[in-house]
Amino acid sequence: MALREEIERQGNWLFRWRSYLPLLVIPVFIIALQHSKVLENIIGDRATDYWEALSIVISFLGLGIRCFTVGYVPKGTSGRNTKSQLAESLNTTGMYSIVRNPLYLGNFIIVFGITLFIQVWWFALMVWVGFWLYYERIMFSEEEFLRKKFGLLFIEWAEKTPALFPRFKNWKKPSLPFSLKSVIRREFSTFFSIIAVFFFLEVGTNLLLNGKFKIRLSWVYFFIFGSVVYLTCLVLKKKTKLLNVSGR
Repeated sequence: MALREEIERQGNWLFRWRSYLPLLVIPVFIIALQHSKVLENIIGDRATDYWEALSIVISFLGLGIRCFTVGYVPKGTSGRNTKSQLAESLNTTGMYSIVRNPLYLGNFIIVFGITLFIQVWWFALMVWVGFWLYYERIMFSEEEFLRKKFGLLFIEWAEKTPALFPRFKNWKKPSLPFSLKSVIRREFSTFFSIIAVFFFLEVGTNLLLNGKFKIRLSWVYFFIFGSVVYLTCLVLKKKTKLLNVSGR
């Protein structure tokens, strides 16, 4: 098998299982947590609180990029499909006019915030390098699919649009109006996932370092808020048509 086809095959496999493969990092993740709270020992609790707050803000900035992207896209694109590639049209406006993979850019910023929160440099470096190698093949397989389906239209768009680092001067106004309902329907699970990860990072770190369950009320309220939002949106999506938007 030629290298191009081999990389495409690997990318398609990673694309299909991309929601589960990061779980393989959990053992290394647990080891990293045992070395967490480095800044707390150096600069104190107060400064660490600001660092953790900054980490959370960065991750939600990544979510913001995802929301701004999916709020403008039509149905059949930028989805969460896992079995195979899917694209009913080629997105070239909005976020897709400045970067070819805005959702993956958002994912990286979310992960970036999480690794900052952990405060272990070697783990952060490992995750960043692994993220690039992991998504590089997924992006390759996706673009091979788009190249075959849209031909010259894809090539012209790809030549002037960076893969992962935005070129803001290329901005083109989205072809569709922004849909908050689409954002809520597509991204409420990501919203809760971010909150849950930070909550369990805080709990897990305290358990590993102090040997006891210790959590501030602010973290409990944070998690409860995220849970309520998640369950509410889940019910609205599964049991009603409130979040449905024609053509989205």
